[in-house]
Amino acid sequence: MKLNTIFRSAWFQMKHQKVLSIVTIAGTALAIFLIMIVVMMQEVQTAPYAPESNRDRFLHYKYLSSYKEEWGEGDSSNGPMSYNTAKQMLLSLETPEAATAYRAFTAPAAMSIPKGENVQADFRPVDDNFWKVFDFTFIDGKPFTKADFDAGRPEIVITESVARAVFGTTEVAGREILMNLAPFRVSGVVKDVSTLADACYAQAWPNLSATTDMETTWGDIHGYLSVTLLARSSDDFAKIKDEYNKAHDRYEDQLKSAGWKISSRNRPYDQETQVIALSSNNEPDLPGERRRRLIIYLILLIVPAINLSSMTQSRLKQRTAEIGVRRSFGCTRGRIIADIITENLVMTLVAGVIGLLLSVIFGYLCNSLLFAQPFSMTFNPPKVDSSILFHWSTFGWAMLFCFILNLLSSGLPAFNASRTSLVNALSGRSK
Repeated sequence: MKLNTIFRSAWFQMKHQKVLSIVTIAGTALAIFLIMIVVMMQEVQTAPYAPESNRDRFLHYKYLSSYKEEWGEGDSSNGPMSYNTAKQMLLSLETPEAATAYRAFTAPAAMSIPKGENVQADFRPVDDNFWKVFDFTFIDGKPFTKADFDAGRPEIVITESVARAVFGTTEVAGREILMNLAPFRVSGVVKDVSTLADACYAQAWPNLSATTDMETTWGDIHGYLSVTLLARSSDDFAKIKDEYNKAHDRYEDQLKSAGWKISSRNRPYDQETQVIALSSNNEPDLPGERRRRLIIYLILLIVPAINLSSMTQSRLKQRTAEIGVRRSFGCTRGRIIADIITENLVMTLVAGVIGLLLSVIFGYLCNSLLFAQPFSMTFNPPKVDSSILFHWSTFGWAMLFCFILNLLSSGLPAFNASRTSLVNALSGRSK
């Protein structure tokens, strides 16, 4: 059967079996909606979008574990690292394209101008390479430079919403702003960032070397900082980790006199692994997480497929005579199965598009419910837009699930219909 004939046949069946078609489309759309919500909850954490457009090339080292040899690895200190640790183990690596050290978490700060009202904003001190690893959109000014970082100049980058709240305009590059009463020069203004961009989110990014975070340390190993490496390609991940392991061993040699050791637990992690790395003293189980995700997908596909297959069976019973006529003119069972599955796929794709649109709308309207972040240090709700919620990979997943759901819901009914004897089929009996 030609493709245009299949489309016309599918449209004819939908018009003449309206109730069954509406129920089937609604059930399929609901199934795709539910499974795409699960997909989106994963993709907002792993799919690339500005200012984390290079997530496929990120390697994160958010926290580390240190312990005394006599205590054992089970009795470790866990948390962010000091700048010296970051420099010794990560910032000096030559294989990555860039490496940045920044505060592991945001903190609230009072932003104002002299004699102005305070505006609360989340701040995160960063180094000069931060602007090379993450791709912010500057609407005024520019990021502070390496010269500014080396000199410890009090420079700061703020978001457009903070600029408007404090100054009443976004054209404020070069002006002075007070952060917790400390004066900083605004070097640039960027577009607002969603809290879902966990590694780089803030509303103000002061020069790290102009804050106390640069020197704050516990035992010279721990501090406030995390590091993100930007690889030239994901193919370099293994090489970067090999180089890191050598740097790690050299740093441990320096700590031997004090009896300290550092447990890497296979860090640094790529984006997918970092998302499930909830603590520094436990290595995330990525294969186990993928298995759990697969089980959820299967449940969300198989359960509705069982219900939808009965509806498909009901539709095919009304077409028994038609199938008999086609069989009598030499149409093979395999061809009948293929045509029925293809016709059903048209209806499934229509429902899939509806389900996908509903999931995007629901994700946009209920973002605070769906994308709530555990252990977040900000009270600002996660903000989403089309660039965050919808990617070509999202569309690809939706089409794949439509195809699988179609096979599950129409495959067996189509097979049973093709096995009906010719005499029974011509007389309109399905047995």
